[in-house]
Amino acid sequence: MSIRRLRAEARYSEIVVHGGTVYLAGQLADDYGVGIEEQTRQTLAGIDRLLAEAGTDKSRLLSVTIYLKDMVADYAGLNAVWDAWLPAGCAPARACVEAGLYDGDARVEMSVVAALP
Repeated sequence: MSIRRLRAEARYSEIVVHGGTVYLAGQLADDYGVGIEEQTRQTLAGIDRLLAEAGTDKSRLLSVTIYLKDMVADYAGLNAVWDAWLPAGCAPARACVEAGLYDGDARVEMSVVAALP
């Protein structure tokens, strides 16, 4: 079985495709100067773009790991945007953890596993 790596850099590939499964590296917002809702929207928009590049979409999500800088402050805002973005009946397995993100202003990061059609 071949492994395809897209957007590969020295330390990671943003997209890895193997055996009918797509893996997306940790995705972040483009602008950290905005609140959790807008950072979540930007992060999800980036995920949409990468899934399309890999040949799939959010209706085929298997698992999403969400890292929040501040669970207490940001969980409700994240969920409001998440619930509006996710297609009905397509909820993936999901883990949400509080984590120290690499940039002090980043509030959310997501890693994704999805199936190919």
